[in-house]
Amino acid sequence: MPFVKIYIHLVWSTKNRVTHLDSKELRLKVWNHIRENGHSKGIFVDFINGYSDHCHCLISLGCDQTIQKTVQLLKGESSFWINKNKLTRDKFEWQDEYFAVSVSESAVDKVRNYIKNQEEHHRKKTFQEEYDEFIVKFGFQKLKDGLG
Repeated sequence: MPFVKIYIHLVWSTKNRVTHLDSKELRLKVWNHIRENGHSKGIFVDFINGYSDHCHCLISLGCDQTIQKTVQLLKGESSFWINKNKLTRDKFEWQDEYFAVSVSESAVDKVRNYIKNQEEHHRKKTFQEEYDEFIVKFGFQKLKDGLG
């Protein structure tokens, strides 16, 4: 049996950044569901939190898991569950794009703390500001018109 520990910090937003997750109670319900759903699919969700229009998730990938499939399972099932249970006034959807960055073992506690403090963090900074910082900090480049 292989022993694998690869931490990934995932961030994704609601479609068009609509603030569907507008109460702490609703967010906790959604985060708990994502964690439980992940567990049922063999996805180790180490820490999860977010704000009204986005989610942060620290996962540890298993030896046969890909980032793409893991994100698809977490996002797809959770939006289906939210709509099935009519937890939002309007149809709920997650944005297609997401961030995924590796996290070294030495930085795991720092990332957990960052994710844990989303409520406080977003009293000072919008998700757009956070998004722009991620783009710069991790050197992501958006392709324009599909060209490099």
